[in-house]
Amino acid sequence: MKRINEYKKLFNVKHDTDLKELKTIYRNLVKEWHPDKFPNGDEQSIEAELKSRQIIDGYHFLVSISPETKAANEEEYNKVTAESGIADFKHKGQTLEITFFDGSTYEYFGVTKNMLTKFVNADKQLRFAKRNIFNSYLYRKAKKGAAIE
Repeated sequence: MKRINEYKKLFNVKHDTDLKELKTIYRNLVKEWHPDKFPNGDEQSIEAELKSRQIIDGYHFLVSISPETKAANEEEYNKVTAESGIADFKHKGQTLEITFFDGSTYEYFGVTKNMLTKFVNADKQLRFAKRNIFNSYLYRKAKKGAAIE
């Protein structure tokens, strides 16, 4: 959740913003912080380089959690969570990263240690996740890899 709040603060958005508005904000920030605007070796040039990377990362992240992106990928997400088993998972902070046997990886935000403990100790982790995690937490597709055997 910290990451989400950082990026929303960077883009100065309060709630879910539509992709068109987000893209406009992104373009304006990139213009403002483009490293070519500052002389090489200048302290501001180094800051602009870091800031521009942060802006690009933030944009891609916010696009991946936007309602429009989730709606466009809903069919695929429902298929993965219904048909593919859980191959592996990691928990860091309040982010639970689940990798499925088809190679897809999704991140779930705001998953507490208490919920993680229940997930780990569940007799059937996939069934527990379907009931308590998959559609209860903000998520995004982190990556698509090769199927895991």
